[in-house]
Amino acid sequence: MSSDVATGSVTAGVAADVPATRDIELSIGGMTCASCANRVERKLNKLDGVTATVNYATEKAKVVFPAELDPGELVSTVEAAGYTAELPRPVESPHGADEGGSAGSADGASGVDEHGDPTRSLRQRLVGAAVLSVPVVLMAMVPALQFEYWQWISLTLAAPVVTWAAWPFHRAAWTNLRHGAATMDTLVSMGTLAAFAWSLYALLFGSAGVPGMTHPFELTIERVSGDGNIYLEVAAGVTTFILAGRYFEARSKRRAGAALRSLLELGAKEVAVLRDGTEVRIPVDQLQVGEVFLVRPGEKIATDGVVEEGTSAVDASMLTGESVPVEVGPGDTVVGATVNSGGRLVVRAGRVGADTQLAQMAKLVEDAQTGKAAVQRLADRISGVFVPVVIALAVGTLAFWLGAGASTSAAFTAAVAVLIIACPCALGLATPTALLVGTGRGAQLGILIKGPEVLESTRRVDTVVLDKTGTVTTGVMALVDVHLAEGEDADEVLRLAGALENASEHPIARAIAQGAADRVGSLATPESFTNVEGLGVQGVVDGRAVLVGRTALLDDWSQHLPAQLAEAKAEAERQGRTAVAVGWDGRARAILVVADTVKPTSAEAVSQLRALGLKPVLLTGDNEAVARAVAAEVGIDEVIAEVLPKDKLDVVRRLQSEGRVVAMVGDGVNDAAALAQADLGLAMGTGTDVAIEASDLTLVRGDLRVAADAIRLSRRTLATIKGNLFWAFAYNVAALPLAAAGLLNPMLAGAAMAFSSVFVVSNSLRLKGFRGTATASAVADSGAKAEEAKEPVSV
Repeated sequence: MSSDVATGSVTAGVAADVPATRDIELSIGGMTCASCANRVERKLNKLDGVTATVNYATEKAKVVFPAELDPGELVSTVEAAGYTAELPRPVESPHGADEGGSAGSADGASGVDEHGDPTRSLRQRLVGAAVLSVPVVLMAMVPALQFEYWQWISLTLAAPVVTWAAWPFHRAAWTNLRHGAATMDTLVSMGTLAAFAWSLYALLFGSAGVPGMTHPFELTIERVSGDGNIYLEVAAGVTTFILAGRYFEARSKRRAGAALRSLLELGAKEVAVLRDGTEVRIPVDQLQVGEVFLVRPGEKIATDGVVEEGTSAVDASMLTGESVPVEVGPGDTVVGATVNSGGRLVVRAGRVGADTQLAQMAKLVEDAQTGKAAVQRLADRISGVFVPVVIALAVGTLAFWLGAGASTSAAFTAAVAVLIIACPCALGLATPTALLVGTGRGAQLGILIKGPEVLESTRRVDTVVLDKTGTVTTGVMALVDVHLAEGEDADEVLRLAGALENASEHPIARAIAQGAADRVGSLATPESFTNVEGLGVQGVVDGRAVLVGRTALLDDWSQHLPAQLAEAKAEAERQGRTAVAVGWDGRARAILVVADTVKPTSAEAVSQLRALGLKPVLLTGDNEAVARAVAAEVGIDEVIAEVLPKDKLDVVRRLQSEGRVVAMVGDGVNDAAALAQADLGLAMGTGTDVAIEASDLTLVRGDLRVAADAIRLSRRTLATIKGNLFWAFAYNVAALPLAAAGLLNPMLAGAAMAFSSVFVVSNSLRLKGFRGTATASAVADSGAKAEEAKEPVSV
């Protein structure tokens, strides 16, 4: 968040002195950790008038720079820092931008091959390393397999592993060295090269290369001749384990641009344009401002515009979050990608391409993702301290033994042994094994964790922002109440009103028809049916002339509401619900109340989130009355209502600027930017692909209690990773004094490597025992729900 604030303030200053500024998004390649992103950011910000924000997770740099500065200079600066940079590719349309712009440049930065798979190269190195390393480790650890020239076969097999397979680590270590930094890559490269180089020396110039040399299976602590030992299994094993960890991490890492692709795919692909009185279907990116196009019932509106002819109900929940459809007629504005639920519309295009609300929302999501600070790997942070200490210890060991009068060979043996034992292969397993077990258990519970960088955010979160529609509520209109005039029968009212509404396609009509069918069973077919635009429907059911709709429709037929029903209607509207009047045979008979209902588990979920130390906030585009009513029902005190998608993003930023660490739970397109901006984004799996792509965690089921389970599981997984890292280092640190004393033998080094790896895997497997409260409750309630399903729904 700090980088976002800095960007804004500096940009304002630049604008005051140099009016003309531009912004650009570079795709950065070669970064291996968050410290690399910080390094690139610092280099760019040293340029006059330049403000840059670099994100490691998305591999992009958002740069604001003076108009007179050549963008090529930005690329040169990044390349001078040891990384690659790529300017955005020119595009012709939103679809082109999707396919050739952000997606393409991001892939290029990520090293995606021609087949479009960013993990292909890593997978090839891992498979090659595993195939070659297994026999090397077996021969070193099992004396029975040590035939006469086994050590030379081990060298032949280990050499490609340490050079080709481990090349990404050596390259990253060299880059880090040039900038005076140390990460996990530095530790891996240093340890594997030390083990391989010493083994090569022992084979060529020591006694390790003689025919019949063996490594006895002895875990003894004694000073041995250094030039008689080889550590090829350590070099090959460490490389393979670390590659495995990186591969599984890369598979789970969110690919930049996926949310934008999903967002842009929401729009209509074709549009029916009226040209010279003739209907012509064209791709939507050929639509021009001012052209008139048709939107039939059930179709997506192609672009933002103004209704010229027709009336309909438009489902705009994707943008507004409101579950109630919006009634539109001539002169009303409509937004692209929303769905026409009712009648035929003729619309004049007002904005196309990058100017539409959909494209602007895509830009909000992109900006939020780029500005989101990535968490540096715990292993990298530890390595930043551990590596200099190990190097200092190795140098000190060499100096001590030379000063003590030991031979040069013995002194170098002890120093190199320090470097070898300091490289723990369990370090490569620490994060991926816990993540694999944690994500596997999460998948069983309906929780998808996108990557290790997500986990650290869960520990620090103190505020959870909940979207209303589709998250706390069902997001579907339902019949919630029936108010009857004196002497009326509820079943009769629902039977007649339901039959008439069953012939309509309006979302409110469908809610009434479904509620009536649940209560009274099958519905009759109307003898006649007429849709009265903007007012409701009328028709004949069982010989009765039935009216269902606004009170104005009943007033036209002199069926005025009695005081009792008028009060019920006013109360429903005060709560933000929709009141529908029903009348027949000259009298108003009932008021039917339709609303988006709260999920039965939402109140319990809010309670669980509070128990985790989180402060819940309800955030919605719906009106204040509805939001307050829902908040009161589930136990939320803080409510922010009537907000647009950009406002949701601003609310999250405001909370972050107040020092809060924010989790956001949402399900709609209108939540995507806020989900991307939040420190932790949780998307309901029942929602849109855009929300899911923009989030960090996906809750497969629509049960909000899973959000609490997700945070608990993530925190448990993070704690396991920390424990793994501690023991991955602890075993090896314990052996450092033995190495420095020259008492380390190959079997002891291999044993330390094996024990630490076994412990890390075993510790990670404990996550399989995690139990989610939502799942336990679902199992307990399944029998009761099965019984309830047999009973008619009570209105």
